[in-house]
Amino acid sequence: MFETEIQAKHVESAEEPLQDEVTADFFESMEAETAAFPRPNPIPVPIPRPWPLFQGSRFMIWKQDPTVTTLGRRLLYLPRRILNGPRDARINTVLPGTTPVNRSISGDFIFPPDTPEADCAHTFAVVRETLTLYERKGGGTAIPWAWNRNGNTDVLSVQPRGFNGANAYYSRNAKSLRFGYFRPRNSSQTVYTCRSLDIVAHETGHAILDGLKPGWLGYGNPPQTGGLHESFGDLTAIFLALSQLDQVEAVIALSRANLHNRNFLKRLAEQFGQSLGRSEGLRNADNDLKLSQVSNEVHAISKVFTGGIYDVLADIFNYERHRQRDTAGPARVLLEVSRQLSDLLLDALIQAPDTGATYADVVNRMLQISHANGEPAIYRTFIRNRFTYREVVVSPTPLTAMTQGQIDLDNPDFVEGEDLMELETAFPDHPSLVATQDRSGCCGTMQSPEYLQDQKVLDANLARLSKPGVVLDEESLLEDEMKHLAKSFK
Repeated sequence: MFETEIQAKHVESAEEPLQDEVTADFFESMEAETAAFPRPNPIPVPIPRPWPLFQGSRFMIWKQDPTVTTLGRRLLYLPRRILNGPRDARINTVLPGTTPVNRSISGDFIFPPDTPEADCAHTFAVVRETLTLYERKGGGTAIPWAWNRNGNTDVLSVQPRGFNGANAYYSRNAKSLRFGYFRPRNSSQTVYTCRSLDIVAHETGHAILDGLKPGWLGYGNPPQTGGLHESFGDLTAIFLALSQLDQVEAVIALSRANLHNRNFLKRLAEQFGQSLGRSEGLRNADNDLKLSQVSNEVHAISKVFTGGIYDVLADIFNYERHRQRDTAGPARVLLEVSRQLSDLLLDALIQAPDTGATYADVVNRMLQISHANGEPAIYRTFIRNRFTYREVVVSPTPLTAMTQGQIDLDNPDFVEGEDLMELETAFPDHPSLVATQDRSGCCGTMQSPEYLQDQKVLDANLARLSKPGVVLDEESLLEDEMKHLAKSFK
């Protein structure tokens, strides 16, 4: 009975409309009570933080090398999980007696200059940044090392002080990058090649290209294929520098936004070059060399291709700077132009033949990919003109507009003649296409005896390297000869 009355009253009250006067009286009484007995201050609510929170470490690196005081050492942040070593899933650092180098409590690798720990941190960071530069092209898809086949995940071993000598090299057999150190004649100071961003990026470029094109390091390829390897290393150093806004801004300021003016970008490995008596560094990317002006040595030939790409970079930057003069600053334009050109070059290299690739092969792929990507026709005009001038391909028309400074930068569709996507090789019988490779002036990678073997031997070695944990020491290079001797001595 009692429960029934309560339910009935509940139903009745629910059906009665709430009067405005009653509501007003209720809230007035509540306000009076609140004023008489004020509540304590509310607990402060923390300001929301960005989400997700990325893991990462900071490094101090030489932005060029110790002699380029304009940039010096600067702080770099790598937004990824990096363990003591430094190491991650793709790269490990090895320096006996020093590694693993431990992170600070905040996860950073920051050490005083001129210490082995600082060399380890710098070298790892530059290798990682170089690999990331190209992996971003594929949306972060991992680029394999040459031995990463059939499920193999072996890392690249980086040795900052790998040997006593004036060189550096990538070794497929040892799955490593090794950087030398030496004391120049009449000097009391040791030069560590690992402290040069250019040298580290160059050798990492060899490792990356070997992963993409394992048939290109063989000695049996024409010299131009070797030239593409050496050139890719140099261009990788340039593109890496131009992927960092502080370096881009420095280049713009020093050159007055003209890449052909004096600047550190086009001079590669300044400290190393100066130790050899070369004031402009080990190489100068801003050159006017043609195939007819260089020897058949692979390193000399590489300068022709490097110079052509550097010119195209400067041309496209000049055009885009003019086009975006009212909407973007020159540093922002150069940053974007460099990224776009490095992507184009990487795609062209990937699409080039797996063996025996030539400069014309890559140039034609660049033209075709540029067109397919919907880039302005004037981009392809720059590519055709620069590599025609360097005697790599044949232009359908004379280079009148380029040589007389009459290219219309207000016209994105500017072409001389037709917008052709396939050009003929300028000199099919040129020694760089038909002669045996001469690697006498190359970096340690191209001079390594491990690549001076028949392609079948290289392929067999690579198959062995694809087994986890396998490395091939120098003794393996004599394996076939020793087997032959064993038969002869019976």
